[in-house]
Amino acid sequence: MKPTRAQLWNRFREWYREFPAAGLAVDLSRLGFDDHFLQCMEKPMAKAFAAMKELEAGAIANRDEGRKVGHYWLRNPEMAPDPADRVAISSMVDDVQRFAADVHEGRIVGERGAFKNLLIIGIGGSALGPQFVGRALGHPITDRLDVHYFDNTDPDGMDRTLAPIVGDLGQTLVLVISKSGGTPETRNGMLEAEEAYRRAGLSFARHAVAVTEFVEKSSLFVRARSQGWCKMFPMWDWVGGRTSETSAVGLLPAALQGLDIQQLLAGAKACDEVTRTETVLGNPAALLALAWYHAGSGRGAKDMVILPYKDRLELLARYLQQLIMESLGKELDLDGRVVNQGISVYGNKGSTDQHAYIQQLRDGLPNFFAVFIQCLRSRQAESMEVEPGVTSGDYLNGFYLGTRTALFENGRESVTLTIEEVTPFTVGALIALFERAVGLYAHLIHINAYHQPGVEAGKKAAGRVLELQAKIVGALRSAKGKSFDAEELAALAGSDDPESVFKICQHLAANGRGVVQTGRGIASRFVAA
Repeated sequence: MKPTRAQLWNRFREWYREFPAAGLAVDLSRLGFDDHFLQCMEKPMAKAFAAMKELEAGAIANRDEGRKVGHYWLRNPEMAPDPADRVAISSMVDDVQRFAADVHEGRIVGERGAFKNLLIIGIGGSALGPQFVGRALGHPITDRLDVHYFDNTDPDGMDRTLAPIVGDLGQTLVLVISKSGGTPETRNGMLEAEEAYRRAGLSFARHAVAVTEFVEKSSLFVRARSQGWCKMFPMWDWVGGRTSETSAVGLLPAALQGLDIQQLLAGAKACDEVTRTETVLGNPAALLALAWYHAGSGRGAKDMVILPYKDRLELLARYLQQLIMESLGKELDLDGRVVNQGISVYGNKGSTDQHAYIQQLRDGLPNFFAVFIQCLRSRQAESMEVEPGVTSGDYLNGFYLGTRTALFENGRESVTLTIEEVTPFTVGALIALFERAVGLYAHLIHINAYHQPGVEAGKKAAGRVLELQAKIVGALRSAKGKSFDAEELAALAGSDDPESVFKICQHLAANGRGVVQTGRGIASRFVAA
């Protein structure tokens, strides 16, 4: 039976919770759980709280690599169990701010003058975090540097990124972010950038900065040191890529852009403190984790749709895709049982979604729950009225409330997170909130949030493809002048995978890479150029 307005108001009064210290509020009133659900979850949540306390104290979390997980220490160094780490974290923050100031004030310059552009080369958390924060907090007038990204190994994408700055490479600082230096996408982007500098008659090293682990096994560390790059900043093995935004990975790009990293850290620290509370109703991350558990029946049975009603938060969904899906998408639980856990995350921004996929969300498959992000302040300046008594921001708020109501009336559940405005403090708090919610939820479903065997499997598979490509090219060259179909060429190359052979040869032929394709489709034949 449809609840009355009075019943909805009473439920809202019960499940709307404000957390002033963290600058946010959580509303679970549009979820269908009851008090019995909370009672049933008391013991699992108590165990999750205890596990998070052990994590912050330095317990081994990533057993695949024997690593601790210490991203919480980054915004409160005194929590780090190792005194050396406390000093290293504080020194890193100071060094980031000092370096950014030197760049902004012209004490560190490029070959052709003061830096005005920043090219960030990274992948995954090394790009998604900086992109999200930069978009959320930056402004084209106040940004100190114009920021660009290589975040893929797509040559055409890199060409498009370089096109507007290729004439200004002598005033472009390049930031290469990779813990090991071996991540192919980042390494390829670095090599492409280095070649662009060479073609421009410039020294890449004079414009290059590395964020990497300071160990000999990091090829980026060895390269930057041997070539004399202008600066290096540390990454630590206890910081994972998807939780690295408050390390040099995220702080350095933000500081160079001119953003207030101290307030970003302060917001994350404040939210960390609130989310250490071991009572569910006083802990916004616990409420969020329980919301996910309820909505997806503890099995990720429903997708999570992120709907921020603020253009500045446009990239939040992409950022959370990695944080949540890479952390929770696991085949095995902690006991080695096959569970195939995870939560699929997608989203865009309101009210763009009114004209995109809200139609399906309301009337299509009920296979999701929504997480609305409401921002109370529309803009810094006073708004004009687009209709008598109505501003553009009033419309945006109306679309949020209307969509929330329309979904609920059709049996679609939602959570709303509310912030006053988008500031470095609130962005830091949102980052910390979702990081903690991921950790708590992972313990509720008994999986390890801090390793990524699926990602490693994909990298190994890609390596095998490149090995096969080399065999194919070698086989064609050894039989120069002869053409082969995919099956014949697979046999010649010692492969039992003619489908991959066909696709590799298509790619090589399309790019003029020593292979010529004749014919069309499966009947195509391939010969060395």
